[in-house]
Amino acid sequence: MRGRGEGKRLGAAELGQDLGERATLVQFSSAFCAPCRATRRVLGEVARMVPGVAHVEVDAEARLELVRRLGILKTPTVLVLDADGHVVRRATGQPRKADVIAALGEVLGAR
Repeated sequence: MRGRGEGKRLGAAELGQDLGERATLVQFSSAFCAPCRATRRVLGEVARMVPGVAHVEVDAEARLELVRRLGILKTPTVLVLDADGHVVRRATGQPRKADVIAALGEVLGAR
């Protein structure tokens, strides 16, 4: 999980939900995106497994300004935020659970 957008900062006001205490998994989705449903399931499972991690899903079509600012080109796109809301990892497409856990491990291990 890597790519453009790393280093930017997002907050609860922009996402419409509180950030996780330790990290946040932000998923950009669209209504007719089949991989988005599977991604929602995977990220939700990981967030429930790891204390202090939140999963926030953003409707890309409803949040075009944010999508453009972050350079989101397709859905699903997943951003991993640290506790301060900085984008530290980014991936497009349906992630594997193991990859999400590994990316979180890097973020949580750096604190």
